[in-house]
Amino acid sequence: MNPRMMMATTVRVLAQLRQDPRSIALILVVPAALLAFFYYLFDNETLRPGAPRTFDRVGLIMLAIFPFIVMFLITSITMLRERTSGTLERLLTTPIHKADLLFGYAIAFSIAATLQALVSTAVAYWAFGLSVAGSPWLVILVAVLTSVLGVALGLLASAFAHTEFQAVQFMPVVVIPQLLLCGLFVARDSMNGVLQAISNLLPLSYSVEALQQIAENMDPTSTMWGDVLIVAAFVVCGLILASLTLRRRTA
Repeated sequence: MNPRMMMATTVRVLAQLRQDPRSIALILVVPAALLAFFYYLFDNETLRPGAPRTFDRVGLIMLAIFPFIVMFLITSITMLRERTSGTLERLLTTPIHKADLLFGYAIAFSIAATLQALVSTAVAYWAFGLSVAGSPWLVILVAVLTSVLGVALGLLASAFAHTEFQAVQFMPVVVIPQLLLCGLFVARDSMNGVLQAISNLLPLSYSVEALQQIAENMDPTSTMWGDVLIVAAFVVCGLILASLTLRRRTA
């Protein structure tokens, strides 16, 4: 790997994103707007004295889910454009190593994912008064890591699509099962054996569990750190598998 080439790729991708206002709005504005929707959805609920707000439970989980979905879409579509336009193939015929190329893309999208997670978390805490037992910095850590997970899976999914419409079609395959089985709607230990086994194989389940641990405990728990490591391992595996889809043309 050549750090200079990798950073050059990162700078190029960030410059492309900066020139695309719609992508910037999708990354920075849409998750915060969806959080506002959830906040006002539960704004008039009646609570028993001392009972936590529904937004504190659901809104916390959405800090990971919304960025995950958005970064999956942005990354898969943008990377697909690079493949179909011939940009990727031209780059692969140069001395740049495919690892420099892939990790350059990953770093660029991860920077965007970090900004997205910071904006969404700031809105949740300061605008909507999100209240959980754990540290906001742990919430940001999990939100950023889950966003990067969306980046890794988006890079991988882009290899199997030929059009932008096909990239979007991967949503029902990659994202929706994770949403249904992550523990947001039904506790994972209450699922039947088959669904629970599938849930244990899906990375978003561990992101949600980590956030639930943060919500319930003032100090980070071993379960939370274990979940963070598992999600990080999924990110690394996703990037490795994505690198295997890059093929250098021979003259």
